[in-house]
Amino acid sequence: MTAACDPDVPERSLRERLELALLHVAAGGLVPARWFLPQVPDVEARTGRLSLEIVSHCWNYAHLLAFQLSSLVLYPPQQLGVTMTVFHAAEDEDTVALLAYFGAQPVPGVTWNWQVLRRGWLFRRAIGRNLAARATRCDWIWFTDCDVVFHAGCLDGLALALQGRRDALVFPRVEHCSELLPPGDPLLEATRGAPRVTALDLTRFSPRQRGRATGPLQITHGDVARACGYCAGLAAYQRPSRYWPKLREDRAFRWLLRTAGSPIEVPGVYRIQHLRKGRYRGSLATRLRTAIRRARSRLRERGAAVDTPPPSR
Repeated sequence: MTAACDPDVPERSLRERLELALLHVAAGGLVPARWFLPQVPDVEARTGRLSLEIVSHCWNYAHLLAFQLSSLVLYPPQQLGVTMTVFHAAEDEDTVALLAYFGAQPVPGVTWNWQVLRRGWLFRRAIGRNLAARATRCDWIWFTDCDVVFHAGCLDGLALALQGRRDALVFPRVEHCSELLPPGDPLLEATRGAPRVTALDLTRFSPRQRGRATGPLQITHGDVARACGYCAGLAAYQRPSRYWPKLREDRAFRWLLRTAGSPIEVPGVYRIQHLRKGRYRGSLATRLRTAIRRARSRLRERGAAVDTPPPSR
């Protein structure tokens, strides 16, 4: 596995660390979003056959991305056109091989769109998301992660739910999550080896309700994406990173849009939760983050996990 580090990007300076910390605090609502994005544009309601761009990032997660791309082959959308965009790095040989395989698979209604970024630019996920947001020609754009799978009926159900909507941001009310899978789990190993189309074992998943949009569940109106980008006005989130950092720009994105998102009914959304985050560097902070994720997963398994949106300001 290639080390999750870009040696061409310098370590963060004290000033950059302070800037990122202040932005995180500001995005909690202590600072008016209009200081950074004066206005969120009004949007046009779209009906009929819609177009959707799905945007994923992949670094050392080809075994998870394989499930996502397989779901588009196994359950191609009938009611909307999909552009599947994947940002990746040339050094990630497994992902490059996987994309070459799926890029050769003709799927009705799906256009493959592979985008190569240098590692440091890939690690700062807001950079790729901003590029996609500004350039998209689609009616809606779904910012997601490569561990999300669109099972049977998912995208057609989304097409129905989006008819005539004018929200800046929506999200699936329910997603089906696996338990926190350890390295070597059979589900995680199912796609190892030569690239191929692989179906997901749904018996390992249970439904969870969401009360707000989250990083992999952010579906934005195309007019908003083109006008606002993805944290385009926050310079700290548009600089490359030496390592894959904590993804705090997702909260900043929702803060800028002045919304936690509107829930919609979308069937067949599945997310593979896994214990070891291969994209991060091995450090004490990473080990602590893993311990926290394990504790949170245990709490969720004891009852329904419902996210509540932050108070509006």
